[in-house]
Amino acid sequence: MALKKLTLPENVCIAEYVWLDGFYKLRSKARTLDEVPNSPDDLPEWNYDGSSTGQAPGTDSEVILRPQAIYKDPFRGGPHILVMCDTYNPQGLPLMTNQRHDCAIVMQKGKDLLPWFGCEQEYFLIDNATGRPLGFPAEGYPAPQGPYYCGAGAGKIFGRDVAEEHYIACLYAGIKMSGINAEVAPGQWEFQIGPAVGMEEGDMMWMARYILERVTENYEMTVSYDAKPEKGKLPLEQIQPQD
Repeated sequence: MALKKLTLPENVCIAEYVWLDGFYKLRSKARTLDEVPNSPDDLPEWNYDGSSTGQAPGTDSEVILRPQAIYKDPFRGGPHILVMCDTYNPQGLPLMTNQRHDCAIVMQKGKDLLPWFGCEQEYFLIDNATGRPLGFPAEGYPAPQGPYYCGAGAGKIFGRDVAEEHYIACLYAGIKMSGINAEVAPGQWEFQIGPAVGMEEGDMMWMARYILERVTENYEMTVSYDAKPEKGKLPLEQIQPQD
C-alpha cells in the first residue's frame, strides 16, 4: 500500500488503544501523540462510547481507557505503538468486564515471587466465503485427524501464511511468543506465549489475539476461538498451560 511509504513528521507517534468490550471482544482506535512514550505512564487516558460496546447505557455512555502495556506496532511500523488498556467508568471504578484490574491486585501482592506463566492458544481460521474452517470441504467433513498436526504440504495444512505472518508480527511487537504449530484439524493452529512474569502473560495473550484478528483482515478470514466451530467430531479448542 503506497500510504505505508509516506514519511510522517518527526516526533509524531500513532498510538492504537486496544481494549475488551462488553462481550470480551477486542476493539481499538488510534490517536496522534506529539512524542514517543517510554512507558504506559507517559500516555494519556482516553474515552469512548460504551453504549456502542455493550458497556454503558446511552444516557451515560462515557468509558475511560487507562493504558497498561505498550507494544511496537507491526502494521504501521516504528515509532508507532499498540497500547493495551483496561476500562473504567468516569468515577474511576473498573467495569464489570475489567477482570484485569482484580488480577493486577493479586499479582502485585505476589510480585516478589516472580510468578511465571505460559499459555497455549488454539484457534480455527474461518473462510468468510463458506463460513467453515479453512480446508473443510463444501459439504461433509474432512478426513479424520492424523495428517494435520504439525504437518506439511498441500491438502494437510491450511492457513500457514496467516499463522506465519501473525508469528512474525507478534515477535516484532515484543510479545514473548515462544512458538506456533498446526493443530489436529484443517485450518486449526496454535501459538504459545511465555514464559512471562505476572501481568505480562495476560496482556500479551490479548494483544496477540488482537494482532491475529488484524492479520486475518487481509485474508478474508475470521478467527474462531470456539471449542467446536462445526458440529461433528472435531478437537476441542482451548487455552491451556504449557508443559
